[in-house]
Amino acid sequence: MPLPLPTHRRLSELSEQFGFSLSEQAIDSYRELMTPNIEAYRVVDAMVDDPLAVKYPRTPGSRPDAADNPMNAWAVKSTIKGADSGPLAGKRLAIKDNVMVAGVPMANGSSTLEGYVPEADATVVSRILDAGGEIAGKATSEYFCLSGGSHTSATGPVHNPHRHGFSAGGSSSGCGALVGAGEVDMAIGGDQGGSIRMPAAFSGICGMKPTYGLVPYTGIMPIEMTIDHTGPMTRTVADNAVLLEVIAGEDGLDPRQYAPRTSVYSQGVSAGADGMTIGVLAEGFGHDNSEAAVDEGVREAARRLEGQGAVIRPVSVPMHREGLAIWTPIILEGFVDVLMSGNACGTNWRGYYPVSLADAHSRWRLRADEMPDTVKLSMLVGAHMADAHQGRLYAKAQNLARRLRLAYHTVLRGEVDALLLPTLPMTATPIPGDDAPTALIIQRAFEMIANTAPFNVTGHPAISVPCATSGGLPVGAMIVGRHWDEFNLYRAAAALERSADWTKCAM
Repeated sequence: MPLPLPTHRRLSELSEQFGFSLSEQAIDSYRELMTPNIEAYRVVDAMVDDPLAVKYPRTPGSRPDAADNPMNAWAVKSTIKGADSGPLAGKRLAIKDNVMVAGVPMANGSSTLEGYVPEADATVVSRILDAGGEIAGKATSEYFCLSGGSHTSATGPVHNPHRHGFSAGGSSSGCGALVGAGEVDMAIGGDQGGSIRMPAAFSGICGMKPTYGLVPYTGIMPIEMTIDHTGPMTRTVADNAVLLEVIAGEDGLDPRQYAPRTSVYSQGVSAGADGMTIGVLAEGFGHDNSEAAVDEGVREAARRLEGQGAVIRPVSVPMHREGLAIWTPIILEGFVDVLMSGNACGTNWRGYYPVSLADAHSRWRLRADEMPDTVKLSMLVGAHMADAHQGRLYAKAQNLARRLRLAYHTVLRGEVDALLLPTLPMTATPIPGDDAPTALIIQRAFEMIANTAPFNVTGHPAISVPCATSGGLPVGAMIVGRHWDEFNLYRAAAALERSADWTKCAM
């Protein structure tokens, strides 16, 4: 594309924006002095980009009609077969629609990305195909992943696999529904405030948010780089461990990764919980919106883990109740800076930049009115607070994140091997109707995240496992461990899974 010098008027606008007091003559002088810099931009623009490799043939697929998509959980159905053999051979997977899959449309739950088709595979996609997995398509996600409910996607709400008309959880809503309904064996979700664990809890499946940086985020549309996580969503703990083995490890392209430590997680599934000390986190229970049956279901799960050989003890981390407040400036100001102003790339990091995604996503400015209330409110709060307080509260929240991390570390290193608490304070809620008031739409998007969001801030690994039902809907128990200690989380999660058939544990 042509890269002309900016006009005199444009430089005047920029001068005013930056607070410069430039004369008309000075503006003309600066414009002339820009010439060699703009020429360098032209050289870069003419060069060939360096995309990621695409190894396996595929077709774009298509969006299924309503009869073949009763939960509205599929964004696109496609078939991409991987290697002939490997640890995922025979497994069908759905990929959250914020993950790049070359040649397959990607919308991230939005209308503004309509028509975008990535030219590269995300690292996790390449690893799944190399391991013999078959990708069955893209799963519906919430609009830009900004909802813990399942009602904000541009294509309509995603329904709970256990009760139509109720939330499947978000933002990996389609992943939770498809795995929970048995349409696929596994899925790749994303988690910035609980978006793997929330649909896992609502939909009755296993969802792991790994340690921050364990799984490369390369080729995945971000929200905020210090809290972005991606990980496995599966029907069983064993499948979850195998999928994590496949996707974990450094790829050299993601700045979120700092010498991640991997393990043979599948061996933890059969190791048992005997000898583990698990702390029941007091502050994870009894929120203002906690359902008594959910709290009791998780306490009963603790008793069953004790029957599996674990030592159960009460623990307290008072700062856990402040974790959601600390998370709020980080996600809201980071979201505006990186995803929206930065067009899903931002600056100041090394790795793979999805240039085509930045181009496509920049079009949101032309269609901003189409975005849902959840996105608009998040943008308004984030932009206002960043501007009014010059980023001071974002910076303070990041500093407080270290204190929160240390609070969990102190208990996990000195008292227990893992923490146990409800994933969410409630079971799945009714999906708001088309005529629902804005307040209810916002409430249903964010009311459930008090226990999940703090661990995005601190980067601790956390897995949600179904442990009971309440009113016929699943209850999720969350097990949280030390950094890089997913192995022990799988020990505890598998022991809980073996302890009872959760579908028969009615509270």
